[in-house]
Amino acid sequence: MVGRSYFTRQATTLLKFAKSTNNPELAAVLIEKAADLKAQVDETMSPDPSPLAPDVEPAGQSART
Repeated sequence: MVGRSYFTRQATTLLKFAKSTNNPELAAVLIEKAADLKAQVDETMSPDPSPLAPDVEPAGQSART
């Protein structure tokens, strides 16, 4: 399953490309696609129902000492 961060990165890329183009029609299409990705994340990705205890680190992160 594709995660929220993937959709966020894709939407951010689309928005950056929309800002960099001189073609207003292309920019409008890219912004619309970014909005579609955000809507898809909002409706399909629910927050994790089981939050971690305060002393547990998420996977992939280690304590820096």
